Amino acid sequence: MKTIHDWFSAYGESHQNKTNKLIHWICIPLIFWSIIALLSLIPHSYLDFFSNSTLNDFMHWGTVIIVLGLLFYLKLSFKIFIGMLIFSICVLIDIRYIVFLFDSHRYWGLFNNMDGGSVDFLLYLSIFTFVFAWILQFIGHKIEGKKPSFFKDIQFLLIGPAWLLGFIYNKFKIKF
Repeated sequence: MKTIHDWFSAYGESHQNKTNKLIHWICIPLIFWSIIALLSLIPHSYLDFFSNSTLNDFMHWGTVIIVLGLLFYLKLSFKIFIGMLIFSICVLIDIRYIVFLFDSHRYWGLFNNMDGGSVDFLLYLSIFTFVFAWILQFIGHKIEGKKPSFFKDIQFLLIGPAWLLGFIYNKFKIKF
């Protein structure tokens, strides 16, 4: 089984160019956010475990995918798991806040032409973010001159966010 350092080394092979790295620092979190936002919009009545709780706002398919991803990170490194857990919680809170903020703006007369309200807004925003970020990612790889890592192994889609976290950990001398 590959270690977290093996994964990071393999991922880093196609991420050497400064411009490509910068693009990844911006786009990987955006892609992560947009995927979770899109998944949060899929109907999920059978995931409503906490029917009278604010936790119910976070029970959706995006959360299910996060939990599965966190299990992958836990297998590789406990400290990476903790960092990704914190990042994932922030993403979930951000998505919920956008829905809340958009709904409150509707009462002020803004965005009244959208029939679906916050759902439409989140859908359009997440699709735009997803497409825009992937276009930038492919531009970065064109500059790099190498194909994206996930063309070799789909698991690299999970490694990208952790790879960025690894840089943050190294900056603060946190061993993982």
